[in-house]
Amino acid sequence: MTNLNLGELDLTTDEFILDEVDSKALLVINMAYPGVDLRQYSKQVESELQRIEQASIKDYIKESQNIALLHNQITACDSILERMEGMLSGFQSDLSSISSEIQTLQQQSVSMNVRLKNRQAVRSHLSQLVDELVVPGVMISTILETPVTEQEFLEQLHELNNKINFAKELSFRETLACSDIQDIVDRLKLKAVSKIREFILQKIYSFRKPMTNYQIPQNTLLKYRFFYQFLLANERTVAKEIRDEYVDTMSKIYYSYFKSYSGRLLKVQYEEVADKDDLMGVEDTSRNTIFTLGQRGAILSPAELEGPILVPHTAQRGDSRYPYEMLFRSQHYALLDNGCREFLFLSDFFMVAGNSALDLFNSIMGKTLSMFLKSMSTYVSDCYDSIAVFLCIHIILRFRAITAKRNIPALNKYWEAVLELLWPRFELILEMNIHSIRNTDPQKLGVLDTRPHYITRRYAEFSSAIVSINQTFPNERTNALLGQLQVEVENFVLKMAAEFPSRREQLIFLINNYDMMLGVLMERAADDSKEVEGFQQLHLARTQEFIEEILSPPFGGMIAFVKEAEALMEKGQLDRLKNEEARITQLVRGFSSSWKQSVESMSQDVMRSFTNFKNGTSIIQGALTQLIQYYHGFHKVLNQPTFRSLAVRSELINLHHLMVEVKKHKPNF
Repeated sequence: MTNLNLGELDLTTDEFILDEVDSKALLVINMAYPGVDLRQYSKQVESELQRIEQASIKDYIKESQNIALLHNQITACDSILERMEGMLSGFQSDLSSISSEIQTLQQQSVSMNVRLKNRQAVRSHLSQLVDELVVPGVMISTILETPVTEQEFLEQLHELNNKINFAKELSFRETLACSDIQDIVDRLKLKAVSKIREFILQKIYSFRKPMTNYQIPQNTLLKYRFFYQFLLANERTVAKEIRDEYVDTMSKIYYSYFKSYSGRLLKVQYEEVADKDDLMGVEDTSRNTIFTLGQRGAILSPAELEGPILVPHTAQRGDSRYPYEMLFRSQHYALLDNGCREFLFLSDFFMVAGNSALDLFNSIMGKTLSMFLKSMSTYVSDCYDSIAVFLCIHIILRFRAITAKRNIPALNKYWEAVLELLWPRFELILEMNIHSIRNTDPQKLGVLDTRPHYITRRYAEFSSAIVSINQTFPNERTNALLGQLQVEVENFVLKMAAEFPSRREQLIFLINNYDMMLGVLMERAADDSKEVEGFQQLHLARTQEFIEEILSPPFGGMIAFVKEAEALMEKGQLDRLKNEEARITQLVRGFSSSWKQSVESMSQDVMRSFTNFKNGTSIIQGALTQLIQYYHGFHKVLNQPTFRSLAVRSELINLHHLMVEVKKHKPNF
């Protein structure tokens, strides 16, 4: 160990002298406490310490017993504490051991819980596996012995299908247990396929029996739709065989049924139908009804449109006959009804959708639809009944809307094909009628008559029919053709009117024809249709002209004077008539003496001239109103300063009195 060299502070050196210390300490104390004898003070302190020491020894001796007792107690306490320390050390050791055991138990519990869950999962899988592997006796007996129509067979077939699928899944996993059930499952599958095949084929063959209501009961198969699903999943060749057999059978059935039904329907059609010479512009014939809608339009009402189809043999027994559109409606409603049912059945039973469903539907109904189109094309090519064709068009438009509402697209292409046949034919017939009116020679149409002409009546009936039908599904091509037809009819009426020698007769003819056409059109067409609006303007213009025409003979002088005077008044030149006193006197007295007789004669003449009583009454009222306006103008002219001095003014009839008297001559309506 290295010795520390503390120099002067090293107390172990021999050079350290206490006397030096004492002397130095005394020097310091003397400096701090001057006047004190430190040595004497030191002795006193030492004496005091000895005294205190003696006193302490006495106190110690006095308290020796207590000290001994305290010592014993401390010793006893040490012993107790020592034992407690031992006990606590034991407890600490035990607790450490218990904590370790608890941790071990927790680990064992977690491990046991995991093993339990694993065993439960394995048990569940094994239980399911065992259940699926076991083929119960009830399944075997049901599949082998129970008829397929029983509910038990259907239930066990579902179970068998599940076992077949399970066996396939096991074979993919190369599970050895699969071989234990594969043989029996295969035999049950073959038996089930055989029974299902025989049953469905028998059902399909049963559809070949004659049906009186033209409805195929294929929906009876729907409750067995799982049979086909089973075949499709387990024996596709048999499923294809059944599907092909169904397609072939139903195709023949529909074709046979509808060919027979269509043929029988034609036997109850009206025997008299329009031919190529039955046009608007030809001479009067006995078949004017082909231009009249009548009750034929009712076929488009929902009640008749979707009503029961015609039963031909019943109609034949009752000698009932129907127009073509009724046969057409019945035929196509039967098609719509069966077509919608067939499409839904195919989609449901054969589990097809989209283009696959449409292809399957066409493979069944295609032959029937082609037959319909061919027979319709033959009939329509020789049809001249435009109303029948137009009604058929609107029947198809409504049937197309029905299938769209039902969300069945199966017949969409057929509807379009039918419309492509009907629209051109309707337009051709309409154009033929337009040409027939355009080429009409008025001089070859018989005796002239101011009453409505049969050609304009045909037009009015036909146009109102087409307009009323066309309002539901407007077609611009139809509207354009009707516009051309209207122009030709207007020209025809003018050509016919020109054949009359007098303007009066011409106007009567025009007004009668315009009025008749308006009356017919307004019964069916809307008031704001182009046809109604056009003829209203023509009728109003010719009526106004006719009123002037009938007022001219009895009151022409007065009317001419009023017009002349009013024109001069506007120019401020009325004085040019101041020398017309004789003329004015004759007009005033002539009107006063003859107006009543003239009005009466005029009224009778008008009522004889116009076939429509309401129209004649309206013309008379218009004429009398115009007469009062002219007479009011006559008063107004004679009240001017130029004529106030005329004495004949006093003979003028009071205007109010004239209105009252004229009102008496208005015919009651």
